[in-house]
Amino acid sequence: MPFNWKPPRIFYGWWIVGASFLIALCVGGAVFYGFTAIFEPIANEFGWSYTQISFAASLRGLEMGILAPIVGILADRWGPRRLIIIGAVIGALGLFLLSRTTSLTMFYGAFVLMAIAMSCCTMTVLMTAVANWFRENMGLASGIVVSGFGFGGLLIPVIVRLIEMYDWRMTTTILALGMLAIVLPLSFLFRHKPEQYGYLPDGKKVEDAAIFDDGSAPSQVVEADIGTKEALKSRAFWHIAVAFTCHIIMVSAITTHVMPYLSSIGIARARSSLVATAMPLMSVGGRLGLGWLGDKIDRKKVVAAAFISMGIGSLCFGYAPIAGAWLLVPFLILFGIGYGGNNSLRPALTWEYFGRANFGTIFGFIIGISAIGSIIGPPLAGWVFDNWGSYQSIWFAFPGLAVVALISILTIPPASSIAQLADKA
Repeated sequence: MPFNWKPPRIFYGWWIVGASFLIALCVGGAVFYGFTAIFEPIANEFGWSYTQISFAASLRGLEMGILAPIVGILADRWGPRRLIIIGAVIGALGLFLLSRTTSLTMFYGAFVLMAIAMSCCTMTVLMTAVANWFRENMGLASGIVVSGFGFGGLLIPVIVRLIEMYDWRMTTTILALGMLAIVLPLSFLFRHKPEQYGYLPDGKKVEDAAIFDDGSAPSQVVEADIGTKEALKSRAFWHIAVAFTCHIIMVSAITTHVMPYLSSIGIARARSSLVATAMPLMSVGGRLGLGWLGDKIDRKKVVAAAFISMGIGSLCFGYAPIAGAWLLVPFLILFGIGYGGNNSLRPALTWEYFGRANFGTIFGFIIGISAIGSIIGPPLAGWVFDNWGSYQSIWFAFPGLAVVALISILTIPPASSIAQLADKA
């Protein structure tokens, strides 16, 4: 008897998830997490204050905040491929400019270019691509993609080692070449919407569309279809935006200053780089685990639990020089899982309330508003250190922000109120 077994065909949406994971790893590691590794070498070379250097992260947040809604609109209209190609080229140019920096103006200019790159080929674009291809597995798929950012932390010790072998300028040049070599080829794997290729989300065939409309189907997922104007008028939109602005303030400040903070409390640079690496890696558990859990139970409750975890983790971070460095372990577990999980749940929560018809545009506005946190967080932490010689007070303030975010999430109106608003429009 002939052997006719063939391996099952993988739904193309999972290839998009895999490509998105690798792009997130590359860009997140080189541009977002890697900044903490070059922070001190730049301060030592130029003598700039921590506030001045941290302001580069604010410019990155400002640029992303302005561009995210525009990029979201373009992602809905063009699809992701062209935007990712543009982002890869501009990101490489930004890293090349950073490697040639001789003034604060050039330094800020490089971060503006890198912000444009991150807007074009990271969160808004990648999440729009995933949201178009998934319904039932949206939480898991988005969790896998944002886990790429978590694994981007693996680049931190690589960057530290490259700086030791060469210097920070040569290191950023290598990162620029790496971005072109990795992100550009991956961009060609992206497709816009499954309907253009004879599929519905999750790999359903068009002729099986009744599966989605059959109320007796056990896996049925009801999808909202909310316009951008209706979304912006809704309380739910603003509750989500406020909660994740608090989230970004905490995450951007800690990821930018984790190595300078640990150095300030007497921890060697080699060990502090391991902590900086472990934090995004620990977040992978939250990105995957809480993303999966959000597909099974009420997402609001999962997000609320993640904010509680972040708040307690921040307390551990602040108390480490008082009670002992052992508190960095619960910090890594609690803060890492909390912020990682929320990174997965933000797109899934947006999809749940507003659907996928205008997902890129609506999610882009949420990213744009929450990017205010990137503008506030890093320079605020730098200013606190410049004025008091210690980061403690800012870390102790973050649990309060977590409470604000928790209240904002728990008081989101039900999704049915959004549908009623759309019907009235």
